[in-house]
Amino acid sequence: MSPPPFFTIGYEQVSSAAVLDTLSGAGVDLLVDVRAVAASRRAGFSKSHLAAGVSARGIGYLHLRGLGTPAEGRQAARSGHYDELRRIYDAHLATPTAQEQLDELTALVKAGRRVCVLCFERHPEHCHRQMVADLICERVGLNVEHLMAPPV
Repeated sequence: MSPPPFFTIGYEQVSSAAVLDTLSGAGVDLLVDVRAVAASRRAGFSKSHLAAGVSARGIGYLHLRGLGTPAEGRQAARSGHYDELRRIYDAHLATPTAQEQLDELTALVKAGRRVCVLCFERHPEHCHRQMVADLICERVGLNVEHLMAPPV
């Protein structure tokens, strides 16, 4: 039996119901929020609302703030400067907090959890979650599956 894939999802241009349906459909059992700031103007995506929404579907929630993008990295992403985002986030990943939280995430995946990391950007190639996924998959020997909820 092969291990489950490691999932990612972004909530840009989608409803919270669509994200919850997509997570449930993939059999995710733990949603890991990798936003530095787990607040959103989009309905259903602030930390407490998101945690309640996934809990109602039998999915756990964990916020690993230390894996979020620093403010200057978020600005680079909003400006379309993805190489700059990668440079900033690479430096951030070298911090002790980020390393501890990468280790925590790795342990959860190694334990067989069906984990999905969540951030805002719809397309993973424009988001730091792709970098997190690459590191986790390399550490654990899994493939990544980028979930895409239908847009609104």
